[in-house]
Amino acid sequence: MKVERLPSKNILDYSAYYKVGFLEEIISKAEKLRSYTYTHVNSTSLGGGVAEILYSLVPLMNSVGLKTIWEVIRGSNEFFRVTKKIHNALQGAEIDLTSDDKKLYLETNERNAREELELGSDNIIIHDPQPLPLRMFKDNSRRWVWRCHIDLSSPYKPVWEFIASLLRGYDASIFHLKEYIHPETPTPIRYVMPPSIDPLSPKNIELPRERVIRILERYNIDPERPILLQVARFDPWKDPFAAIDTYRLVKKKIPGTQLLLVTAMATDDPEGWEYYEKTARYAGLDENIHLLTNLKGVGHIEVNAFQRASTVVLQLSRREGFGLAVTEALWKMKPVIVRPRGGLKLQVVDGVNGFYAETPMEAAEKTIYLIKHPEIREKMGAAGRRIVLENFTIIKHLERYIELFDKLHRGSY
Repeated sequence: MKVERLPSKNILDYSAYYKVGFLEEIISKAEKLRSYTYTHVNSTSLGGGVAEILYSLVPLMNSVGLKTIWEVIRGSNEFFRVTKKIHNALQGAEIDLTSDDKKLYLETNERNAREELELGSDNIIIHDPQPLPLRMFKDNSRRWVWRCHIDLSSPYKPVWEFIASLLRGYDASIFHLKEYIHPETPTPIRYVMPPSIDPLSPKNIELPRERVIRILERYNIDPERPILLQVARFDPWKDPFAAIDTYRLVKKKIPGTQLLLVTAMATDDPEGWEYYEKTARYAGLDENIHLLTNLKGVGHIEVNAFQRASTVVLQLSRREGFGLAVTEALWKMKPVIVRPRGGLKLQVVDGVNGFYAETPMEAAEKTIYLIKHPEIREKMGAAGRRIVLENFTIIKHLERYIELFDKLHRGSY
């Protein structure tokens, strides 16, 4: 299924953020690639960082002359349960795939390749494991790139071997961090490319304070009391229980504290509904813990407002591919407390734009310190925004894609 109704983007609209000539250099680099076409494929157009990136990246690729479309595979809930098992196993969980799991996984991709998707471009970029087998069922004269958004440094071996067998024949693979690359990844090019946020997207544009207040009032959140925030899917890796434990410890010292747990319930994550219920039970009847999702009318503007209103942002994931919610918070000049995992370590420098914390107790101590020292929050916030601008905006992301495709088409491996 092709994703339609994408926003119109012009790379020059980002001129306010960059030195004179930088955007023109990117346009010039793209010129030599304009004779080719490009297709991004993932598993959902709503929910999760991949969809958010593509929502901005695809129009920006078109804005510099790279003819690009975005397609989404279709699958049953059972298919997505299998792909979630794959996802968790690739992050290290010892979860085996049955022969029926593999059969469903491959057959769903075959049906998509033959009936649902165009896949007619010169370059096909496949995002994450869900659509990985598509290449088996299409013309392999095209260039195929696998964009992996998870940590492959220590996968469960039986599942990794299955995934690696599907990767053979791909021309390149892309990872957030160098340490995420499995040494046995069977692609000629292994490219490092962190993800990004779009400063001009609804989730990141500047919002007047009055609008932020109105949104908070709609959800019964008090802007005059401290607000802790974690934006993440409801699953064990994101550990919303740790955020709740941290809040409860902070509340003992600062009784008026509020906690917002915010997410979009993604169509490709049926396990998320089960963990949402577990999280709700763990939160109990505390009226200062707010579980906020798209089911309650929370969209990008609302997330933007919650991030801007927050006092301290938490991201206490046990494993994290990158953590775009952290990038968003840093862009909005908020200090972030993280478990130092994966891409969180790349974004948060301990003591500079946030803090590291392994336990809820440590996180609570750092949170209390930040609540009581607004001047430190302000200093860390400024540092966080600089780090994002230099490394993690959608414009830098576009530039890196152009560099990779230039390598592919020149055969510069």
